[in-house]
Amino acid sequence: MESITATPEWAALEALAAAGPPDLREAFDADPGRAERLTFTAGDLLVDLSKHLVTGEIVDALLALGRRAGLEERTAALFGGEHLNTTEDRAVLHPALRAAPGDRFADEGRDVVADVHRVLDRMEALAARVRSGEWRGHTGEPIRDVVNIGIGGSDLGPAMAYGALRRFTTPALRAHFVSNVDPAHLESVLAVTDPATTLFVVASKTFTTVETLSNARAARRRVTEALGGEDAVARHFVAVSTNADAVAAFGIDPEHMFEFWDWVGGRYSMDSAIGLSLMIAVGPDRFREMLAGFRSIDEHVREMPMGQNVPALLGLIGVWYRDFLGLPSYAVLPYAQDLARFPAYLQQLDMESNGKRVRLDGTEVDLDTGPIVWGEPGTNGQHAFYQLLHQGTTVVPADLIGFVEPMADDDDGRHDLLVANLLAQAEALAFGKTPAEVAAAGVGAALVPHRTFPGNRPTSVILAPALTPSVLGQLVALYEHKVFTQGTVWGINSFDQWGVELGKELATTIAGEVMAAERPGLDHDASTAALIRRYREGRGRA
Repeated sequence: MESITATPEWAALEALAAAGPPDLREAFDADPGRAERLTFTAGDLLVDLSKHLVTGEIVDALLALGRRAGLEERTAALFGGEHLNTTEDRAVLHPALRAAPGDRFADEGRDVVADVHRVLDRMEALAARVRSGEWRGHTGEPIRDVVNIGIGGSDLGPAMAYGALRRFTTPALRAHFVSNVDPAHLESVLAVTDPATTLFVVASKTFTTVETLSNARAARRRVTEALGGEDAVARHFVAVSTNADAVAAFGIDPEHMFEFWDWVGGRYSMDSAIGLSLMIAVGPDRFREMLAGFRSIDEHVREMPMGQNVPALLGLIGVWYRDFLGLPSYAVLPYAQDLARFPAYLQQLDMESNGKRVRLDGTEVDLDTGPIVWGEPGTNGQHAFYQLLHQGTTVVPADLIGFVEPMADDDDGRHDLLVANLLAQAEALAFGKTPAEVAAAGVGAALVPHRTFPGNRPTSVILAPALTPSVLGQLVALYEHKVFTQGTVWGINSFDQWGVELGKELATTIAGEVMAAERPGLDHDASTAALIRRYREGRGRA
């Protein structure tokens, strides 16, 4: 497999990087049309890329790199159902999850769209029954709380979306999300819910995920103890899984199991049956709106040339920062409290997808791959880590996401203040404040260095009309395709996650050792063995 670093296109970008990044003040002064030329639309999203450290020449070179990496061909293969997940020999067909009836997505020649809509219809039927009060618990009471028990992709997506779509939920029906095997997580939810009026959604593709099943069994014990027996399980638990036998053994009626497929990766699954708890919370119509939002970005990616393909441009600019300017970190800063979990969701999407050190053919990469992704909503972040963004020694590219319409009543202009902060931060990061400007404001010479801002800190500004179900779907799809772009350039498999396995395997062994009644033999390094012994002593075990 040819390394992208051996190509003329890579060398051209190295030469551009050697000259140093452009100065944004000079770039805007020299080009009055820069902002207009580097602002794009994708669906309802306005995406301003003009404050990035790029020139027309750099963008052209990045587009050439994308073509050399086969981005257009790989995109066609993605939508065509080719087995891009080579280590697991699977298609990568998450775009099929939001396909319209009549669209065609094939896995090994079989059109999967009908299967997707069959499951969506079953989800809608259950959601309608729960929301209307027709679905009753074991004691005959309607459901008032839905608890999603999952982890990773079976938790982050629906949990993030539930917060984001808070305005579209039904006050009489609350949703909760339990993921951590720490008993405190489940306990904190059980403390505010009534077993008689709670429906648990156990989300695990194989129905063997240790953390999820441990929490599900604990919830099951609470229900059976409170409601008087095993018969209660069928009225208070449903499953999102593919393992009907294990689901039935748990006590869940297989008729209340909602499937998804091996071509759906966990971190790409929030628009599958994994979103069942979300659909119950916001209703089938709103969930369908979200799917339509996803689909609009899929269509943008398929139809737009690379130079106007917003996720491709975002991804290529990210490659520029990671590999040519040596910037290892990337921040997502939503100016919307309802998107508080969006950075965490993108952490998994990006870092689990592209945190890889070998290429598709198994050879080691000779470049830097996935960035460290993190973030926090504005304006809170401004009073926490923006100091480093503005004046620290590490440059952190960032996406600032905002909305025209407020997400709550705004009689006193707080939403205007929120958006003003977003725009001000992007401007301040880009252009800073020179020593001369500081001195001209009357600041004493000794303080001038402390109050100088270097600027040239790059940002995207993503502005949407409102945080609706459709716009949320558009935002998620935008980043899905951005991550795909970068994985394509790096020549890695963005759709497996073997890196999570070793720790899980060791944890299984160590769990037996820390829980053993008798002192176990410990085949570990000296540090780990000593820590196991210390923990056992603290728990009063031999």
